[in-house]
Amino acid sequence: MGKLALAAKITHVPSLYLSELDGPRKGSRQAAIDGHREIGRRCRELGVDTIVVFDTHWLVNASYHLNCAPHFKGVYSSNELPHFISNMPFEIPGNPELGKLLAKSCNEWGVETLAHDATTLGPEYGTLVPMRYMNEDLHFKAICVSALCTSHYLNDSARLGWAMRRAVEDHYDGTVAFFASGSLSHRFAQNGLAPQFADRIWSPLLERMDHDVVQMWENAEWADFCSMLPEYAVKGHGEGFMHDTAMVLGALGWSAYDGKAEVVTPYFGSSGTGQINAILPVTPQDGGAIPKAQAS
Repeated sequence: MGKLALAAKITHVPSLYLSELDGPRKGSRQAAIDGHREIGRRCRELGVDTIVVFDTHWLVNASYHLNCAPHFKGVYSSNELPHFISNMPFEIPGNPELGKLLAKSCNEWGVETLAHDATTLGPEYGTLVPMRYMNEDLHFKAICVSALCTSHYLNDSARLGWAMRRAVEDHYDGTVAFFASGSLSHRFAQNGLAPQFADRIWSPLLERMDHDVVQMWENAEWADFCSMLPEYAVKGHGEGFMHDTAMVLGALGWSAYDGKAEVVTPYFGSSGTGQINAILPVTPQDGGAIPKAQAS
């Protein structure tokens, strides 16, 4: 019925917002903002009505969760970096119908998932920052998925991604995009050194690892990447333990995925972390490589 039209791994660094404001950081993240706008343009071109964001700033300790409220509107300040994002207004339409379909499919595939439509939960900045640039005209609806998963298996996150694709393609009357919103390596600069690392990676090792990973993505070496993801997530200080990446790759077929990544915003450093905007083309898949449910 429906279609998963586009998938991507995207940055959400709060310095994008600082880049808008008068001051020493103005314009410093224009390439990443332009990358977000290009991804938004591609989504419009493909007829996407809803963007599902696997958000590594939504921390959960049990089960998987979706925020599918009918509408999001407010003013956001980051409790993590209030000197970067303060009093940022936001508004995004939601999609409770799709959110419930996604959660139902995940549970049927053995991954315990709860959809929250009647909720006061607001989106985290892993969703708010990219939507600020991709969705200025409120063209897209959005659903947030918890991806800072403290007690979860990467295999279950991959299976969740596939179950969500099945919900879209088998039960939804519309066109959807899935975004993994999180970094590559995610070792923040030590306190007191942040200004020196504003546009740098924390260590040469992490930078080299990230570059090698991007090359693997561009070469479609997904079987190798999926096998190394658990170790890369640990040794690279993966944001959200890289559950966002497991989710989007699960949706794309996991280790059987055969698409070549298209880098929209070249790799860059931010506060010690490694960032990118990369489109992951959706290809036909049968789900044969999807891991079995591990927690159920």
